Amino acid sequence: MSDADNPYDASRIQVLEGLEAVRKRPGMYVGSTSERGLHEVVFGVVGRAVNEVLAGRASAVDVTLTPDGGVRVADDGPGVPVEAAGDTGSPGLEALLTHMHPGAEPGGRHAVAMSLFGVGPCVANALSSRLTAEVRRKGVHWVQEYVRGGALAPPISAGPTTRGGTAIAFWPDTDIFETAECSFVVLAERFRELAFLNRGLDISLTDERPLGGSRSVRFRFPGGARDFVAFLDAHEGASVHPDVIGFEREDPQIAGTVEVALRWRGSHEERLQGYANSEPTPHGGTHMAGFRDGAAAAVNAHVRERRLLAEAAPDLSIDQIGNGLTAVVSVKLDRPEFSGSTRGVLDGAAVRTSVAEAVREHLGTWLARHPEQAAAIVGRIIQGARPY
Repeated sequence: MSDADNPYDASRIQVLEGLEAVRKRPGMYVGSTSERGLHEVVFGVVGRAVNEVLAGRASAVDVTLTPDGGVRVADDGPGVPVEAAGDTGSPGLEALLTHMHPGAEPGGRHAVAMSLFGVGPCVANALSSRLTAEVRRKGVHWVQEYVRGGALAPPISAGPTTRGGTAIAFWPDTDIFETAECSFVVLAERFRELAFLNRGLDISLTDERPLGGSRSVRFRFPGGARDFVAFLDAHEGASVHPDVIGFEREDPQIAGTVEVALRWRGSHEERLQGYANSEPTPHGGTHMAGFRDGAAAAVNAHVRERRLLAEAAPDLSIDQIGNGLTAVVSVKLDRPEFSGSTRGVLDGAAVRTSVAEAVREHLGTWLARHPEQAAAIVGRIIQGARPY
């Protein structure tokens, strides 16, 4: 076929701008129009509120699934700036809901990017049939309404208020999504995970949809990763040792922090869960490799020091040491490096070294200071390593 038969020039290029592009190609922004994409929209709005808490500007986040198919996300911070009130200095309400870049979730160790695609409230606005934003700031209660991404009017004052905070309620567009029914279980699992990984976070989820009455859960875990390991172990039978081993350390070499918690159980299953900046890394990475290096070094050093293996015997392998081990490895970095666009694998050689050194040091110290529990751990590992 010749060019004359199939002409293609600049006149055939369609330029989409702003939220029009989001509505035209939603999969580019939330991955799909299935339930998975719907949850990405929710996470994008919740992420902004969660970061208000992590920044110390708010104390709690409340998420509500309403009977009419809406989702309401509220925080008790100072309220986002409102352009109509003359606020300046940071992105205001209308910019948050209509501009892609101001709405994107921040990076770095002091923030979470809940949405895999980095979407913010502006994408929720574009993909909703309607959205209502309420801001309580500096004594004034502001309200603004949108329909399919377009503002019906500028923010208006709804009267005085003595509280602060931002609440965004949106109704996903059923003309775009295959389903507008969010999964309570999926949302609760992710919020629980975030609360484990960020001990300052207080987040609740309420489902007002069930005919038999609403259900609600609240997540706040002062113990951080230690509480996470205890939760993962709750239905896995008896533990080899009662204490969850855990530590958190800041390392300038990686411009970030390392938090690790672990415990050996009586079962033979190994359960290792890794996170980078509160995002799951299901395919591992340098932080998980470093954990394995450090755990093997600490256990083998303890075994050799106490002459629990014959001198000629080889070191215990990480597979043997990991038998029955539950561990959570969480790193928070100012500049994380990932392999691939899905951020499922963490890169960075310095991270591996940092995690390995931290685990070797802290686990080795813990084993030395808890001889009875250490004996139970090492005894089980050696027993499992012996051929039958």
